Amino acid sequence: MATLFDITLLFLLVAVAIAIVRVRDLFATVMLTGIYGLLSASFFVSLDAVDVPFTEAAVGAGIFPLLMLAVISVVGRYEKTPHRRPLISLALVTLTGIMLFLGTLDMPPFGAPDDPAQQHVAVRYIQDSPTEIGIPNMVTSVLASYRGYDTLGEVVVIFTAAIGVLAMLAIPLTRSNAESDAPEANMRNHEILRIVSKMLIPLILLFALYVQFHGEYGPGGGFQAGVIFAAEIILYTMLFGLRTATRVINPDVLRLLAALGVLLYGCVGVVSMISGGNFLDYNVLFDNPITGQHMGILFIELGVGITVASTMILMFFAFAGKTENHREDNPW
Repeated sequence: MATLFDITLLFLLVAVAIAIVRVRDLFATVMLTGIYGLLSASFFVSLDAVDVPFTEAAVGAGIFPLLMLAVISVVGRYEKTPHRRPLISLALVTLTGIMLFLGTLDMPPFGAPDDPAQQHVAVRYIQDSPTEIGIPNMVTSVLASYRGYDTLGEVVVIFTAAIGVLAMLAIPLTRSNAESDAPEANMRNHEILRIVSKMLIPLILLFALYVQFHGEYGPGGGFQAGVIFAAEIILYTMLFGLRTATRVINPDVLRLLAALGVLLYGCVGVVSMISGGNFLDYNVLFDNPITGQHMGILFIELGVGITVASTMILMFFAFAGKTENHREDNPW
């Protein structure tokens, strides 16, 4: 039964991927991409990797479609039909796919206990993580402690993406230009949605805080919490308009918070070095190494959550501002 379920999910993934390539309606493409993310999350759930589908559902089926819808409002809904057929590109992609498939033939059987992946660091994480880190969620131990350098790089990449988007759009997003007479979101007249959202948004915020500070004991952490918090603000913006949202959260404060999250992460490593340890070595933060691990992970996860949430909101605000400016320039 489990094998049949996995094969069905794989078939659906392939079918959705082919549909994404063939469809020219960008709105349909975004919706299909969200479906693909949800199917991917279901596939990871079947593999008992709970943290991975949590992130995939929050990003792939949650925040990503919202950001892409904001992009579509700027670039248009339909993709232009190419006037030529890039046969050379198709041949290169086909050749690369064949080579990748042939490369998988030399890999060991999937899930075999004697695989190199099962005999290297994974065994050490499973055996030593409870005593070295002292938290139940082993995934958080790996991401926040053993792989602290890599996670810091991911946070820097997210922060850099926000800078790139804001620089590319070249919109000085402030309260002043958000409070112009530009038309609000079309959803502002949906009173039922607005009323229901007022009841749901506090619960979403509470759940984001739960995910943020419960990552040591269950699925969650800064990445998931930041995306959930950002999705809440984006929902509020879509229902009540950009002007109202920027009154609630000042874009200048968001820029400061996006940098502050990365700075907080890096400062934990600097404090570790000042205390006599290596960079991001949490053991030296307190007399008890386990307490040091707990506090170090708490602070760096908080930095991740702040940067992720601020970055996602800033990018949506930037695209929303671009849309409203476009409407002002082209009212028809």
